[in-house]
Amino acid sequence: MTVLLLRLAGPLQSWGSAARFARRSTENAPTKSGVLGLLAAAEGRPRGADLSDLAALRFGVRIDQPGSRLRDFQTAHHADSGKAMPLSERFYLTDAVFVAAVEGDRGLIMRLDLALTRPYYLPYLGRRSCPPSRPIRMGDPIEDATLEEALSSAAWQASPWYVREQDRAARRTGSRRAPEDLDLMIDCLPSEIPHLQFRDQPLSFAPEHRQYGLRGVRTEHVPVPSTAAAAAPVPGHDPTAGLRPAPPAARTRSAEDPHGNR
Repeated sequence: MTVLLLRLAGPLQSWGSAARFARRSTENAPTKSGVLGLLAAAEGRPRGADLSDLAALRFGVRIDQPGSRLRDFQTAHHADSGKAMPLSERFYLTDAVFVAAVEGDRGLIMRLDLALTRPYYLPYLGRRSCPPSRPIRMGDPIEDATLEEALSSAAWQASPWYVREQDRAARRTGSRRAPEDLDLMIDCLPSEIPHLQFRDQPLSFAPEHRQYGLRGVRTEHVPVPSTAAAAAPVPGHDPTAGLRPAPPAARTRSAEDPHGNR
């Protein structure tokens, strides 16, 4: 099998597996539906497209920097009537960094890797208001490796300030290193008993009837890999650099409605 590694880092992320209009929560780590949605958007797949090939991929995520939870209290008014809309709460993860991975057939993984180098739609971390701060692609796909092996050996992607903070905490407590382990969350094999279950196995992204199935997850801990990636300088990254300027008519519409409401 072939494994594709993804770096998910940004000021804000939000990965919901259950939500109602008035309360939009987030899980503590990226969901399978969110990451597969990012890959489908990079390929340019329509929302109603068949997802069976993506859903069959094994998925896992390593928590390199857990971040903090942020609650955003929102109010809104209808643009035409001025009527107040229901109050809502939206939750985000701030300053979090994850390494996500998908494992599957080499041909499909190579196509997804190519799509990340020139995405059809702008990638975001769970919600459109959450752009990535660092490149998502972590290098060429890894061949002849399992999901567990790829996630265990990938360089630690935590931010330099977080690494320094953890080193100071280790010196204060007399520990050899902090943290010593990273949390791993991986799709269960059919023969395994899940530790957790999430309703984030995507069946359809069609807006008129989105469907998700249950997914069994196994949790474990792995030693912290080399900190070389965290200490290295982060290259300049502008996720909008490849976009062409909008035509004058589109710019006028955007000026009239800066939030893009339709």
